[in-house]
Amino acid sequence: MTKDKIELNGKTILITGAAGFIGSNLAMRVLKDFNDVTVVGFDCITDYNPVELKEWRLKQVEKTAEETGNKWIFIKADLSDSKAVFDVFAEYKPSVVVNLAAQAGVRYSIDHPDTYINSNLIGFYNILEACRHSYDGGELGVEHLVYASSSSVYGGNKKVPFSTDDKVDNPVSLYAATKKSNELLAHAYSKLYNIPSTGLRFFTVYGPAGRTDMFYFSATNNLRAGKNIKIFNFGNCKRDFTYIDDIVEGVLRVMQGAPEKALGEDGLPVPPYAVYNIGGGAPENLLDYITVLQEELIRAGVLPADYDFESHKELVPMQPGDVPVTYADSEALERDYGFRPAIGIREGLGKFAEWYKEYYG
Repeated sequence: MTKDKIELNGKTILITGAAGFIGSNLAMRVLKDFNDVTVVGFDCITDYNPVELKEWRLKQVEKTAEETGNKWIFIKADLSDSKAVFDVFAEYKPSVVVNLAAQAGVRYSIDHPDTYINSNLIGFYNILEACRHSYDGGELGVEHLVYASSSSVYGGNKKVPFSTDDKVDNPVSLYAATKKSNELLAHAYSKLYNIPSTGLRFFTVYGPAGRTDMFYFSATNNLRAGKNIKIFNFGNCKRDFTYIDDIVEGVLRVMQGAPEKALGEDGLPVPPYAVYNIGGGAPENLLDYITVLQEELIRAGVLPADYDFESHKELVPMQPGDVPVTYADSEALERDYGFRPAIGIREGLGKFAEWYKEYYG
């Protein structure tokens, strides 16, 4: 797919979910890599994950801005508040928008559906409307909207690896349904209003200062507290784990290449729209992943060398909304942006363990 090159130097970039795992790391990378940029962070800082960890991430972003001399502006507001969203667009006029704000978690969506509707649907609709009106009055407006989708959209897809050409009309969780809805809404807005948009289906993102509800983090917390860890589907799961640095590199490359605007035979815009997987394309068996995690936690000094892991493992059935395997086909990302995630779990979990030891003592 042909891309329009987007220059980030000298631009204003809006990142929603900026206190989150991916958002904060992306903000730091943009501040480090580009000149004369203004990064506007937007986040409502819910307590779904520990607020103190989100505040720690934001401090790291602030430090990066001070070190680089680039501008960092943080706005605490809710994406479902349309006035707050429109006010940000009116004041800062972002050239590139990266929408990472969302209520995450497959299992949480089963009991808390309202939070997903507010954040993932209404919030994303507000972003799309703000992008649409950014062109009012002949303004240049948003040059590229990049937004987070999820590997969850593939549901129980039995064809592997998962390709963006696969049919994904059978979600097995509300979270997955909201992410698929984001892709459909973005396509409609790209067609109707010629908004260049790219959706990114992330595959099991992990790393230092990550989401505490993700298995590697919650397992570490439980093991450290002497509690058991639950291993779902009796360990018969495979996941395409993707380290945070690979995710950020992929997002950054995509930001700089927007789907090309063009007119069709009917004289109307051909939607400048694309969706990509960002995953390593090398799914790991969950039990192998746990073994590596154990070894790295001991190496980093988080747990003692004689820790009895076997007595703290509990094999349990599959949870509602979960899937047995995720496996990314990232050929399109490599073809269009020259990038494929490559950081292995040994390196990634090692860096997580070292961070955990430093952060928690």
